[in-house]
Amino acid sequence: MIKNQNTRLLIIAVLIAFALWIDLSDTLFLSNPVNGAVIYERNVKPQLGLDLRGGLQVLLEADLPEETDISADSMEVARSVIENRTNALGVSENVVQIAGDRRIVGEFPGLEDTEGVIAVIQQTGLLEFVDMGTTPLPAGTIIQTDYGLSEDAAPAEGTPDAETPIVYHTVMTGSELDEVGVTQDQVGGLQIAFSLHSEGSDIFADYTSTHVGQYLAIVLDKEIISAPRIQSEITGGSGVITGQFDRESANAFAVQLRYGSLPIPLKIVESRIIGPTLGEDSLQRSMQAGLIGIIIVVLFMAIYYRLPGMMADISIIFYAILAFAVFKWIGVTLTLPGIAGFMLSTGSALDANILVFERLKEELRKGRSLKQAFDMAWSRALPSIRDSNAAVLITSIILFWFGSAFGATVVKGFAITLALGVLISLFSSLYITRTLLAIALDKIKVTNFPRWFGI
Repeated sequence: MIKNQNTRLLIIAVLIAFALWIDLSDTLFLSNPVNGAVIYERNVKPQLGLDLRGGLQVLLEADLPEETDISADSMEVARSVIENRTNALGVSENVVQIAGDRRIVGEFPGLEDTEGVIAVIQQTGLLEFVDMGTTPLPAGTIIQTDYGLSEDAAPAEGTPDAETPIVYHTVMTGSELDEVGVTQDQVGGLQIAFSLHSEGSDIFADYTSTHVGQYLAIVLDKEIISAPRIQSEITGGSGVITGQFDRESANAFAVQLRYGSLPIPLKIVESRIIGPTLGEDSLQRSMQAGLIGIIIVVLFMAIYYRLPGMMADISIIFYAILAFAVFKWIGVTLTLPGIAGFMLSTGSALDANILVFERLKEELRKGRSLKQAFDMAWSRALPSIRDSNAAVLITSIILFWFGSAFGATVVKGFAITLALGVLISLFSSLYITRTLLAIALDKIKVTNFPRWFGI
């Protein structure tokens, strides 16, 4: 048997009570009973995925020639920019991840203002510092730059005609920006102050030292914002963007750049809106199927394994309570594949109990005492339980990597809930079931092994 049964039972009771508090709440809230001050607050509202809540899914692709090499760092920065921008719009529980070498998948569950999000995503925020030579163009002019073009597409010279537009040279992009903020000039006008990373600072210093008296345009999404004249060499790694800014436009511009000027331009390849009705229907059907399956399994365990089976049934209920609390606590986004992973991990919990119970029956058939059979059942079944669950965890890790590498969010959701479910099921079968069965055997004087254990 096991020692310290009361202590183990107290630990289980505390865990279940805390898990129920999480399961039955959307916000965990504690306040000081004396002055009412908030001591602790945490949002634990269930996060439902796109397939359950409906929403918007967008597939983005780098808008650069196929031969252009795109670094993994640039793609990661672009992903982070899109995520930050949509978060700033109040789009919660969004999922933005890289898919392959050139694509990004964005999922926005429960989204209503789809046009607003698409508009923000399309505003690539590609900031370029462009060499204008000795002839500046006015703000608002749309120009073509050589950023992202092949080496054969050299900047044109002279006055452009209808077929040969001028291609201006991009000195550097906004990826070199370090900090961005709104400041005032000496007469109270608003301007955008920026500082550069060390590499960008060197590029800026080299360029301005050889182009004094010429114009350097600040270009956002191929539109000239301003084109100041280089008065002298700039070596401090900082500068300002001037223009006809009011407070609102200056802040909007700074926020756009602060959340990251995309290191690469992106285009929307595909977008689709998923209605919540389909997801709600799928969720209801999945829950019905899961409930029916659990009822059948619970009845099987109780009928076939008798007393141990009934303890396992209680343990499975505790497992479900704990698992759902963990999902809510760490913010797992629940999808249909994620629910399937959870259901599959439930089978792992039952599988561990079955291995132990079958071993227990074998030891009792050999004439072992109840205490000997109980201890030997868990110790001898442990290697099989460990190996089988380790294999499932390894598979979950591989599936998670696959989903992350190729943008398959459904695979990632399945892998996460499966792995978490397996870990919780191990605790359920090896700790909770064992404790409950040991207490039951101590309280109940078992004299007829075949009747109580289904031998």
